[in-house]
Amino acid sequence: MKRLFGYFLTTLLTLTFTAELFAQGTQLLREPTISENSIVFVHANDLWKVDRSGGDAVRLTSNIGGESNPHFSPDGSMIAFTGQYDGNSDVYVIPADGGSPQRLTWHPGTDEVTGWTPDGEILFRSTRTAHPTKMNRIWKVNTEGEMPEPLPVERAARGEMSEDGKYLAYNPITFWDPEWRNYRGGQAQPIWIVNLEENYELIQTPRTDNERHTDPVWLDGTVYYLSERDFANNIWSFDPETEEENQLTFHSDFDAKSLDAGFGMIVYEQGGYLHLLNPENGETEQLEIHVAGDMNWARPRWEEPSAYDLDNAAISPTGKRAVFQFRGEVITVPKEHGTWRNLTNSSGNADRYPIWSPDGSQVAWFSDASGEYTLMIGDQYGLDDPKMIELPNPTFYFRPDWSPNGKYIAYTDTDYNLWYVNVESGEAKKVDTDGYAHPNRTLNPVWSPDSKWIAYVKLLGNQFKAVHVHNVESGETHQITDGMSDTITPVWSEDGKYLYFLASTDYGLNTGWLDMSSYNMPVTRALYMIVLNNDEPSPLLPKSDDEETSDEEKSSEEESKELDVVIDLEGIAERTLAVDIPQRNYTGLMSGPGGDVFYTESVENEGTRLHKYDFAKREGSLFMSNFNEGVVSQDRKNLLYRSGGSWGIVGTETGEKNAGDGALNISGIKVNVDPREEFQQIFRDGWRFMRDFLYVDNMHGAPWEEVYEWYAPWVDHAKHRTDLNYVLDIMSGEVAVGHSYVGGGDFPDLEDVQAGLLGADISLHNGAYRIDKIYTGESWNPDLTAPLSGPGIDVNEGDYILAVNGTEISPEESFYKYFEGTVDRQVQLLVNDEPDTDGAELVTVVPISSEYGLRTRDWVEGNRRMVDEMSGGQLAYVWVPNTGTGGYEYFNRYYFAQQDKLGAVIDERNNGGGSAADYMVDIMARELHGFFNSKAGDRKPFTTPGAGIWGPKVMVINERAGSGGDLLPFLFRKMEIGPLVGAQTWGGLVGTWDTPPFIDGGYFVAPRGGFYNLDGEWDVEGEGIAPDIEVMQTPKEVIGGHDPQLEAAVEEALRLLQNYEDPIIPTPEDPVRWKRPDRGEN
Repeated sequence: MKRLFGYFLTTLLTLTFTAELFAQGTQLLREPTISENSIVFVHANDLWKVDRSGGDAVRLTSNIGGESNPHFSPDGSMIAFTGQYDGNSDVYVIPADGGSPQRLTWHPGTDEVTGWTPDGEILFRSTRTAHPTKMNRIWKVNTEGEMPEPLPVERAARGEMSEDGKYLAYNPITFWDPEWRNYRGGQAQPIWIVNLEENYELIQTPRTDNERHTDPVWLDGTVYYLSERDFANNIWSFDPETEEENQLTFHSDFDAKSLDAGFGMIVYEQGGYLHLLNPENGETEQLEIHVAGDMNWARPRWEEPSAYDLDNAAISPTGKRAVFQFRGEVITVPKEHGTWRNLTNSSGNADRYPIWSPDGSQVAWFSDASGEYTLMIGDQYGLDDPKMIELPNPTFYFRPDWSPNGKYIAYTDTDYNLWYVNVESGEAKKVDTDGYAHPNRTLNPVWSPDSKWIAYVKLLGNQFKAVHVHNVESGETHQITDGMSDTITPVWSEDGKYLYFLASTDYGLNTGWLDMSSYNMPVTRALYMIVLNNDEPSPLLPKSDDEETSDEEKSSEEESKELDVVIDLEGIAERTLAVDIPQRNYTGLMSGPGGDVFYTESVENEGTRLHKYDFAKREGSLFMSNFNEGVVSQDRKNLLYRSGGSWGIVGTETGEKNAGDGALNISGIKVNVDPREEFQQIFRDGWRFMRDFLYVDNMHGAPWEEVYEWYAPWVDHAKHRTDLNYVLDIMSGEVAVGHSYVGGGDFPDLEDVQAGLLGADISLHNGAYRIDKIYTGESWNPDLTAPLSGPGIDVNEGDYILAVNGTEISPEESFYKYFEGTVDRQVQLLVNDEPDTDGAELVTVVPISSEYGLRTRDWVEGNRRMVDEMSGGQLAYVWVPNTGTGGYEYFNRYYFAQQDKLGAVIDERNNGGGSAADYMVDIMARELHGFFNSKAGDRKPFTTPGAGIWGPKVMVINERAGSGGDLLPFLFRKMEIGPLVGAQTWGGLVGTWDTPPFIDGGYFVAPRGGFYNLDGEWDVEGEGIAPDIEVMQTPKEVIGGHDPQLEAAVEEALRLLQNYEDPIIPTPEDPVRWKRPDRGEN
């Protein structure tokens, strides 16, 4: 009850705090911008305006799409912002007094406003020309919406120009986890200040502890920015002329955030409120601002589920009804007659994992109505107040299973414990704990038909799973498979004589589920049964048609004997029988009638098939194709299934069923959602998820009960899902851990009308739009489509595009405006090699939605050619985009295709992570052991091992390589493969899995596994991997067409090659092995 009491106490405190906070005005006022008389800010995804002294705010926008990043023009007459309208995020502008937003950009990429130029053009960040080491660039567009132009700095994410236009102060990259407190990894960057007038020389704000500096703004020639130097975000200043720095604010409770400067003052957010800072005297003032309006997305509304929204399905004992979880409610749906029912009607609670009682009269589920998850048992009609059973170790619970006699419910919890609870007394007993916190939760209880045994699989020390059984009467637990195969999903036969399971003997490297070496290691499983009773003959003995003798006939007394499952442990291995179905990639079992059993098969490029093994016929057959999930009723006569977008109930008799048979009518289901109540529940869930699922117990020292009290009052001011995500993200950041991502949830449905792209660089030249470069997709890339490249497409670099589908393109409008709504549609272009229509020709092309793949492949191949040229053909170039399947494919494709090179440059910049890249480093660290001669051509031998690059290797790293991209250079260094060149990596080396989703589909990640080294020290997380040779991508060199990091890596590899001898040696002289005794001349 300790945690439960704490929650009620917190509720009382929250009510008190809420009253106090509302007295200070509205909270969650974000992203402020300031003019001479006014402040504009974001609240509830809309723009609001208020006097600089505070007061009542007026609404400027009310579109269903969101508005963000507002910025006053230098003269205060206009407001530029990012608008999420028309299915895209683009730059818009409105008059300072309000009005209809005017759209200025049309590219399908996201355009985020960052400020203005001194002469009245809008600055915005875009990834429209992105490739891996240049993801973001700042562009400018005038207020008439003409074609945007990039600033000369090629790698910039957020920044502003000085008032005189001389400097650009900016952050070079975006942050994967911006609310990560006390972070000191590679993405913790200073403010970069580039002189735009004097050869792009770089100045950086000074740092003492590798702290993060963000959000630069200018005021009277000084840069103001946020710094975490004292472990809280505060405002600092830096003069690029004198290099003097000062701290202006000293907040210690909540971070300063989102600052803007203008007209002699600085405005910023702190603690959810807006503050004014006078930089002349350092005085700050918290503004009292009141926001009132029709917050449409916070109003109660009705939501209708699709089949995909109905989760954790269960079926009534005789198949009359299905029960689902949707939006935190428990919903039952009839098979044929009657109507759907909402058993819970609790928008402010999360009700999860419903299950039907064996007699059909009750439904049980887990609910957090009390502040912690408890077990609830209610009647099937939802008329009476449900019974609540408080469970030990309050946390999150999974996969309940009700015993056939109705006395017990078994379940598992966050910490991989298996429990069962007596539904009458409420007493819970722990059965077992899994061997590892594995992402695939397989410790799922299954009751025997007599309710005396619980079967489950448990991870052993070898990380194979073995079947266990627990007897609730004796309290004894037994392992009944030997652990030499990997076993999953035990199910009982209806008479309790047999226990089925699936087992694999080629599971092997899949025990390393986090390792890349487990890729392309197919698993096959076979179906087995255990004859539980030593006196029971094998049901798989050869059949013979003979008359039964009287001794073989069962008496009516024996037939009516009460079911009693007997498990004889002695000799159980000899009674474990393989069922005669072919081994395939089977993924699970479900019980069937009698001795029948259902089994699912994963089929490549198809999905999942459901098969049924008929015990009497001793054969398996296809039961349903395109099967997604299902559950069998207690009487084993009905199966609830989902196939694609439909749910249905069918009989379990042998014979193939079709998707859509027995379809359930879910079209009329409606659930009343009160977002304000839901927000409170989601916040509680997020706080509990981090408490319960985090990989350490001490919350990294964060006072977690107090953290709840700090942020719970903020939720009262949340009126849109973006507000809630903002609060959740800040709260999770208090744990100071990476990967603590927050996102998703219930957002308005927006139009999705995007502009098509041609896979080309386009510029305005001679009063018309010219093709500067065509991206071809290079060679051997069938997954890439290049609209302007290919046989029969007569378009060349330097040509002009003059019209689209008969509409002449005006140079005074954005080029991309003419391609809106053309993705994957045929478009006719009027093309000429001159900027006029004389002699122009029509060309039909099909625009694409994104050019990133084309630009990335061009970058990769360009790097490969550059490395080849710089090294005189001696070095391979291999880019590794991630440590998932994409990185695995890239590595195999580029590494082995260049294994005739002496050495290699491995480029893992912008590696997005995934798995542990053991496979890659094992390959790169291979040693040459010998040769097999080749009697062909120049007699160059085969090597042993047969594939590899044997010479020096250098790895290029940067701050946007993280997670698995942190571990890869860690392993590369530890195995002494070669030096690391570039910049410090992200430093986010934790594993993430199994944090439950929020009831509205949003996500909140509590990292589940942290990395520590062989010295028993936590490593890499929060710090990253430092290079052996540090190289910055300085603006001056990058603008000059250089890649300093890659060039330095090639130079280092060439230096290592100077003393390297090619280990491939020629074939020796043919051996003479013929011998005979020397007998002389006799």
